[in-house]
Amino acid sequence: MVRDFGIAKSETRISTYAGFVGAALMFGRALTSIFWGMLADIYGRKPVMVFGTATIVVFNTLFGFSKSFWLALISRFLMGLLNGMLGPVRAYVSEICTLEYQAFGLAMVATMWAVGLIIGPAIGGYLSQPSDKYPSLFPSGSLFDQFPYALPCLCISVAAFLGVIVGLFLPETLHKHDRSVECNPCNSEKKFVPKDTVISIKEGNDIDIATSRTVYLSFNKIKWKNKGMISSIFLYFIWGLHDMAYSEIFSLWAVSPKQYGGLGLTTSDVGTILSVSGFVLLVFQLVAFAPLANRFGAIQLIQCSIVITLPLVVVFPLIQTTDGVTLWSLLISANVIKNILSACIITGNFILINNSVVISQRGFANGVSMSLASFGRAVGPACAGTLFSWAQERLDSWFLPGMWIVFFILAVVALVSLIFTFEPILPKSLLHPLPERPWEDVTTQKLERSSSFTLG
Repeated sequence: MVRDFGIAKSETRISTYAGFVGAALMFGRALTSIFWGMLADIYGRKPVMVFGTATIVVFNTLFGFSKSFWLALISRFLMGLLNGMLGPVRAYVSEICTLEYQAFGLAMVATMWAVGLIIGPAIGGYLSQPSDKYPSLFPSGSLFDQFPYALPCLCISVAAFLGVIVGLFLPETLHKHDRSVECNPCNSEKKFVPKDTVISIKEGNDIDIATSRTVYLSFNKIKWKNKGMISSIFLYFIWGLHDMAYSEIFSLWAVSPKQYGGLGLTTSDVGTILSVSGFVLLVFQLVAFAPLANRFGAIQLIQCSIVITLPLVVVFPLIQTTDGVTLWSLLISANVIKNILSACIITGNFILINNSVVISQRGFANGVSMSLASFGRAVGPACAGTLFSWAQERLDSWFLPGMWIVFFILAVVALVSLIFTFEPILPKSLLHPLPERPWEDVTTQKLERSSSFTLG
């Protein structure tokens, strides 16, 4: 698409501009994710999720009909700026699942990402430039010949529109208690909480209470002192930077000419590889992630996944020395393993972030995590595209020539992530959710949660 815009002055500079387009959505999301998380804590998860899905319909369609680099860039930026659904979605899922199903529920979020990895690349790979691939169906001069990337974007917009319809029927999970609550933590003096309040637990046993409309004015001091929240969010940010850079580099590497250190594959080939990887990831998330997370805990699962990732990404350039069936087998296997490991790390982070705060703060916490992760994912493609272009210009260097330097830097970022998974940086207390009201019977809280979902 960037090549067709004609903005790049040379073949090696296309990657840089492609990175800017990829980064635009994440940069927009980084600016507003905290805002959308705050709205989700005040007005509910559902309206934020539905509105965010609706923005995909509008701006993804505009992106598909872009005829210039700047229009494509702006449409991607606005789609990220106005779509704050991902943080509230993670909060929503953790709230509709009991503790024993939390890992499975959050794995389902990543599973839907895997479904996107199956369908998305296939749609993009097979339906882009349809006039060239299917001239009998889309003749020269037709609408999709003039806008060669509109067809796959329209298909995705239709799917998003269906998501809006489904979202209108989802129950709301934000809890507002319409009765007075008597609380007596640690046998202290009784305190009576007015109705329609949101309660959060400070460090220690103090209780901070605010009306739901002014929750953030009272809670900010608590949140930013929450070591578990800060640590888990920062880990998610670092890994988001690595993961987005890898995704960008993998596609660029696969389609780049062999004389520049690439694999010389077509966009359809890349779509096939990513679809196969997405299918395997889907099966893994449905079958294996929850048992592994429940057995070993989120922190240990994250650590093991990063340790395996380190040598894996370093040896990726060796695949370029093969061809035929060997190349395809190694490339698909390596990408499948990398995606599974990344899914374990990302989904494990979801668990840690949600465990670090009470329900009334999960929109905010997930908003902060999405803001920082989006910033990392905005920097990731831009840096990856620039790094990739630089690597193509140093194929004869004596130190880590060509693609070796690219995948080595990815391994360094993964190593930094590993360092942040150990105590005292990441407390092990995050393996268990922060209790909503520790002075109250757990069964009472479960019953209250299960009866508080409404279709409003």
